[in-house]
Amino acid sequence: MTVEIAIVLGLLVAGMVLFATEALPADVTALSLLSALVATGVLTPAEAFAGFGSEIIILLAAVMVLAGAVVKSGVLDGLGRLAHRVGGGRPRGALLSLLMLSAGSSSLFSNTTTTAVLMPAAIETARRAAISPSRVLMPLAFASMLGGAGTLIGTSANLAGSAMAERLGLQPFGLFEFLGVGAAVALSGLLWLALPGFALLPARRPVAAGDGAEPRGFFTTLGLAEGSAMIGRTVAEAGFDAFEADLLAVERDGERLAPHPARKLREGDRLIVRATRDGILKLRRSPDVVLEPDLDGARAPRDEAEPVLAEAVIAPQSRLAGQTLRRTGVFDRHRAVVLAIWRRDRSRPARIENLRLRAGDLMLLEAPEDEVVRLGASPDLRVLSRVDAAVVTRREGGAALAAMAAALLLGAFGVVPLSLAFLVAVLVVVVAGNLDMAEAYRVIEWRLLVLIAAMSGFGLAMQDTGAAEYLAGYVVGLAAPFGPLAAMAGLSLLTVVLTQPMSNAAAALTVIPIAVAAADGLGLDPRMLAILVTLSASMSFLSPLEPACLLVYDAGRYRFLDYVRAGLPLTLICNGLLLLLVPLVWG
Repeated sequence: MTVEIAIVLGLLVAGMVLFATEALPADVTALSLLSALVATGVLTPAEAFAGFGSEIIILLAAVMVLAGAVVKSGVLDGLGRLAHRVGGGRPRGALLSLLMLSAGSSSLFSNTTTTAVLMPAAIETARRAAISPSRVLMPLAFASMLGGAGTLIGTSANLAGSAMAERLGLQPFGLFEFLGVGAAVALSGLLWLALPGFALLPARRPVAAGDGAEPRGFFTTLGLAEGSAMIGRTVAEAGFDAFEADLLAVERDGERLAPHPARKLREGDRLIVRATRDGILKLRRSPDVVLEPDLDGARAPRDEAEPVLAEAVIAPQSRLAGQTLRRTGVFDRHRAVVLAIWRRDRSRPARIENLRLRAGDLMLLEAPEDEVVRLGASPDLRVLSRVDAAVVTRREGGAALAAMAAALLLGAFGVVPLSLAFLVAVLVVVVAGNLDMAEAYRVIEWRLLVLIAAMSGFGLAMQDTGAAEYLAGYVVGLAAPFGPLAAMAGLSLLTVVLTQPMSNAAAALTVIPIAVAAADGLGLDPRMLAILVTLSASMSFLSPLEPACLLVYDAGRYRFLDYVRAGLPLTLICNGLLLLLVPLVWG
């Protein structure tokens, strides 16, 4: 073992520990590893930072912009109704059509977005079939994860794997190269979920009458602003419908009053409302009402950069569970203000500071950007996404969707490179006035781009120093008595295991160099192994830590072991199919 190999392997172990413990944000860990490689002379600065100029980074950023504009416009809101029509009113048919729609949508949009959009339809499907929502919501999240594997832009792991393959001297992956295998695996997984696997899904509670309602009903408390036009008006005249909000109760002089349509609002009233996320943003911009955190002055300090909005969910087994916002000091320490809380089965009015938090609670919060990053690194909380307060109209979203479709066609038929097609699509949408650049920059998940670029540099170091070949020697030695198929199964299993402490993209970027280096000793095609590892990274359903699974965690009243029981067979089925199909297509 050379000194350079020892350095790279030492950094690899340190990086895996940091990823697993989340002592640092994932992007900071990746940049730290890359900096250490340059500082020790393992890589030159040009080699280390070449990943930031990768074609894949441009492509991924452009996809984020177009997909973000489409989702924010509400163009996809009709997907749930489509699922009901396709299912023909039959409960099992509606479930299967819903899962297929989820898988298909996630081939273009993130699985978190797809799950959020289709949750109302999933709950309505459960209500019509008279079954518990917990038997529908977990399959919905799993289906969104299955569908992303079919296209290059479906998951960040696919794009990251393509970037790594190219840096290792292999041909990058094509836009629809995975479509056949991805569709076969996804369809098998969906049939398992809808038929025999359905028996493994927990039935946590009977479906309630109101479960088909808008699932993003955030609770918050409002005060009436000084000089508010609502003062003196009745509840019916106040116009809460325009804010996508329902008034649940009026607190006045220590009493809680019912929101009777004829009741007049007075100065000093506190209003407990339930609203969609966009409704909360509209209420916040209104001159007539003030969100209670703003009213009480519980704001992030203004002596720093403008705070940002984000959605965060309480993680399973979080230490915050059982505490109230009033008692916990976590958000104060991070200079964060919780503006509203979403909880699926909360129908009685309650002030959010008095709610006892529980796993799966979704919070709309405001904090300085660096504190949002630190909150996301906490084991108690998962930051799902930044929230852009800007509004995208349906016309603008339709223009972005059309530009995205055109880019897909031009790239698929090789008219222009895929990255150029998507970049030009973004420019067309911006120049046409359907999206401004400031909004485009806000939609991009910069931390993911940094993670992929930095870890691709680390993968290059593993290859160039011989560290990947060194580890590959152990893989070949262990697998030699059992044959190439056992080695492939070992690489697939290693990738799945690493997705638990690491992101799917980071796991793929870690294992691909080892797989490529082991190819010659195993007598296998290196690109085939890179594809196997890449697809395996998206086929792990063992825990609720994937953002799409966290979204449904509270709504389905799930426990951690529910995911192991229902997800383990699905993980084995999907990865078993990959072991059969990937060598057949690419071997």
